[in-house]
This record gives sequence, C-alpha cells and structure tokens, in this order.
Amino acid sequence: MASKTAIEWTGATWNPVTGCSKVSKGCKNCYAERFALRLQAAGNPRYVNGFKVTLHPELLELPSHWKRPRLIFVNSMGDLFHEEVPSWFIQRVFEVMGNCHWHVFQVLTKRPKRAAELAKDLPWPPNVWMGTSVEDTSVMQRIEWLRLIPAHIRFLSLEPLLGPLANLTLDGIHWVIVGGESGPGARPMHPEWVRQIRDCCVANSIPFFFKQWGGRNRKASGRLLDGRTWDELPPMTDHFLSLAVRGSYLGTY
Repeated sequence: MASKTAIEWTGATWNPVTGCSKVSKGCKNCYAERFALRLQAAGNPRYVNGFKVTLHPELLELPSHWKRPRLIFVNSMGDLFHEEVPSWFIQRVFEVMGNCHWHVFQVLTKRPKRAAELAKDLPWPPNVWMGTSVEDTSVMQRIEWLRLIPAHIRFLSLEPLLGPLANLTLDGIHWVIVGGESGPGARPMHPEWVRQIRDCCVANSIPFFFKQWGGRNRKASGRLLDGRTWDELPPMTDHFLSLAVRGSYLGTY
C-alpha cells in the first residue's frame, strides 16, 4: 500500500485510496487495474474489492512514520479525486501531507476539474505538488483545470502518450513527464511526439522527464531520447527536501 517503487520520477508510493474507473483512452490498459486484480486473486486483504474504489483510513498516517524525506506518489493505485472519494477523506489526506512537511507529495489525477472545485477548501503547502494526466488532444482541457489549482508545483504526466500534442502550452506548468504505454496491448508512441514536447519544454525552461518508450518489454525499449536520458525535476527539489527535514519551507520555487 506504500513502498519503494520502480517508477522513475518518484521515490515511494502511498495509497490511502485504491481503485478507479475508466474515463478516457489512456485508461484502456490500466496497469493499476491489472495489478489490483492480481492482488485480489492472491488474497491480499486490501484488495478484496479488486479495483473498486476503496478507502483505507488505517493508512492515512503512514507517511508520518517515514522519517527520511521522500518524494511520494499519492495514489499510484487509484485516483484521489475520483467522484466516489468523499471530500472529507480528501481533506484528511491533505492534512496528513501538510503535517508531514519533510516529504514531497506528488498528487496525480485524471479528474482535475473536481480537484479545482475542491481546491478552495484544501491546504496547499509547498510540499504538495498537483498534476494531471493527458494522453492526447481529446483531454487537453484537463490542463486548464490544473492551472486553476493553487499548488506551488503543477505538473503534467503525458503518459501513455497516444498522439501528438501540437498545441501544448505550458503557462503555469512547472514540470512535464512523458512516457509510452507498457505491458500487454501497449499502443505505440511516435518519437516525434516526444521530441515536440521536449523541445517545447526546453524553449520554455520547463523541466522535462522522459520516463520510458514503453512496449511489452519496457526495460528493453529503454529510456534514451536522442542519445541521453532526461531526468529533470522541478527547480530546487533537492534543496527543498534538505530544508524540509529541518521543518522549513521554501516560499517560492
């Protein structure tokens, strides 16, 4: 439910909510759904409901027991802003994140409209980053909703990238992740789609993180783009973590 992870752009995962439902093309081959059903079949008690939305209040305080600062991906196995997650529970998650000031929490949702609607009732300390997933032009409106959220760091996860994003604008965005789909039935990602986004990030001085080419065997496909890896993080991430452990926040990034 919370552990070290192989996800390249984070250090740990924390899942106070598990389960989700499909909302767009990027959900077709959801890795979290496959994993949840596998855990259900194995008898894991936290997945008795499979991939149905399930709250885990017993896990809310878990990050407080991790004393070394970490980058923590919130809800790798679900969506915190799913319509079946009550607003009071979302508020509790945000309270925990604010109290655990020595960590950085990376919240990623496919439902930024709900996040924006609830934003005024949530605390937004500098250690809570907010992102949304965009796989093609049909869901570009998610970026507009993300811009309305008063997070210190707003980021895009363009994964699985299923088409070109020719009209992508990065105003109000502080970090971009790109990745191809992996696993059974993986849909291909064209290199020019990635280069176009990379070039847009470079032109706008936005940190760019290339996660993977994907495919059935993602390790074999690798992570090189034009002969190098791209592992950029938001400005001063390392410095923030070093300050956070002493109980201080950076005012701006």
